[in-house]
Amino acid sequence: MTVLTLKSQLQAPLEAGVIVPDRFAGNSVAAVAGMPVTYGNEAACLGDFFKVAGAGSTEIVLEGDLGRVKNIAAGMTRGKITVHGDAGMHLGSEMRGGVINVYGNVGDWAGSEMKGGKIHIHGNAGHGLGGAYRGSRRGMNRGMIIVEGNAGNEAGAVMRRGLIVVAGNAGDFAGAFMIAGTLMVFGKLGIRAGAGLLRGTLVTFNQPELLPTFCYDCSYSPSFLKLILRDLRLQGLSISEEYITGCYRRYSGDFNRLGKGEILVYDQR
Repeated sequence: MTVLTLKSQLQAPLEAGVIVPDRFAGNSVAAVAGMPVTYGNEAACLGDFFKVAGAGSTEIVLEGDLGRVKNIAAGMTRGKITVHGDAGMHLGSEMRGGVINVYGNVGDWAGSEMKGGKIHIHGNAGHGLGGAYRGSRRGMNRGMIIVEGNAGNEAGAVMRRGLIVVAGNAGDFAGAFMIAGTLMVFGKLGIRAGAGLLRGTLVTFNQPELLPTFCYDCSYSPSFLKLILRDLRLQGLSISEEYITGCYRRYSGDFNRLGKGEILVYDQR
């Protein structure tokens, strides 16, 4: 195990895409400390900002307020990263495997365009969770993201595959232009949820303000949703039995596009 402890509060953003198990594995303490980072617009070394304990490993623990540290675990393919504190923008972006646990809040674009692995955020997430960067055609394309707090705007935007779960509220344009996959929000949804939805499933447990381009179909109890909710219990989330056994109102849309997506709304009657 490699433990990185932040030496002092950062005054500028730190670009630290080197903090990834793929880069650490097999390296000495000195080699890890000497890995290049960018602080503001200046070149620096990882050891200038972190105390490094333990040789390079596929299991990394980060300690401190890392809200200004960007690109942690970007492109990660294996191993495990645990963050005790906040993390900055682009956490786990384009990751392909491994597990990330954050015991704090994360910045924008967490899990953006990820292609595998799991991210579990025990606090809040910023905008663009599991989404696509501007101009990109696809967002998250496999994997799982769990947020125990709230998420910002455009969660799951242009999502292609995978599962995103937000235990709190989500901002505007949740699931916008989704191609496929599942986005589940236990709290309230912002405006224009599912705008441009092509395929895929958006699940909510509070009645949202739906766009007029969605059409009510029926009320039923989806079998696939029971499996997901039971698995989320195993992930440590508190899931009401009523959500597992209850019925959901199905709305198909967005009929501005293909109209093969769906929004499932828990039926509280």
